[in-house]
Amino acid sequence: MEIMTRSLAAAGASSRGYETDAWVIYAGGPRDTSHAELVRERIEIDPLGPGEVLVEPLYGCWEGNMGHAIERSPVDICRMRREKRVVLGNAGVVRVVELGPEVKGVAPGDVAMLFASGEQDRVGYMKKALGFDAAGQAGMLAKRTKLREDQLIVLPPNNGFSLPQWAAFSVRYVTAWSNWELAYGVFRLQMTAEDCPRPYVWGWGGGTTLAELDLAQRFGCDAVMISGTDVNIDLIKKCGIEMIDRREYPNLLLDQERFDADATYRESHNRSKREFVQRVTERTNGELVHIFLDYLGPPVYQLTLRLLARQGVIATAGWKEGRDVSHSRSQECIMRHQHIYTHYARRSQAEAAISYAIKTGWMPQVDERVYSFDEIPELGQRYLQGDTHYFSCYSINPT
Repeated sequence: MEIMTRSLAAAGASSRGYETDAWVIYAGGPRDTSHAELVRERIEIDPLGPGEVLVEPLYGCWEGNMGHAIERSPVDICRMRREKRVVLGNAGVVRVVELGPEVKGVAPGDVAMLFASGEQDRVGYMKKALGFDAAGQAGMLAKRTKLREDQLIVLPPNNGFSLPQWAAFSVRYVTAWSNWELAYGVFRLQMTAEDCPRPYVWGWGGGTTLAELDLAQRFGCDAVMISGTDVNIDLIKKCGIEMIDRREYPNLLLDQERFDADATYRESHNRSKREFVQRVTERTNGELVHIFLDYLGPPVYQLTLRLLARQGVIATAGWKEGRDVSHSRSQECIMRHQHIYTHYARRSQAEAAISYAIKTGWMPQVDERVYSFDEIPELGQRYLQGDTHYFSCYSINPT
């Protein structure tokens, strides 16, 4: 098919390919700023080569990178991959259908969580994601797809959790595990348990932020999340995490152009910022925040730094509201602030996260509605309108 450009027949693969039903997006023009459209088509899959597996996706979870791809922001994924069409989707659970040569770790019928690392560095950390920016790799929005064996982690039977939960777990909870492991570890290099027995950990963002704050409270931290939508506020509360409603602070998220041009907006933003700083100061007994999870970026970055305690850690694995931020290096040195940036995880971390989840119940609470394969465009549109649950799942094949 278009997104599977490398034929493996010469490497010992079967000469028989496959055909399947999929939702695809097409490349836009060089200066196209319009949204891509999800189009349902029949596509072809190249024959299986060594180490490759044919799978049937069972459930997927809508991820933020899928929204970025449809918006063509910050890049047109199809053009970046130099492909005319792409199958999105890198969070999911699949059933193994057929094995290529040299596959030893999975068997037909196995149900596995997707480990969506498309390209890795030499020690296994992800560089590009399957179903997003890794060229030639199709995602979950297809009735069948081809994966590498190392992109599958077989789930233990009767593990106590649903397949949609594991689909939602596969990206954001694995990302949260990797980010938290580093952020908390770095914090403890400077601040021992004697120095700071119960760190204040705050965050703003989405599902990954929630997953990481849930993990933080399980590590004995005092966790608080800032949010601004009713459905997600309810979910935060169900996780036992203290919540601050951002809507109590109008225009708290900075729009720099509007701030420069609109005096009324500027006054509103500054007032909300003062009130928010006061609330955080009071809530943390004057210590401020020890670990701040910032998955938004530019609209809150300066405020986040303002609220970070000495020896504090600001951590992220995303850039929802923009890629570029700036700060004073001298000030950050003086404050001994540590900046943690991670990108998904390596396989051993995903396996550790799964084991921890089964033992402790650290698991997403997914939306009750599971969208059908036919309803995937509706789910995508609702996501772009900000009208979805943190963990909105869809089904692809019957279980």
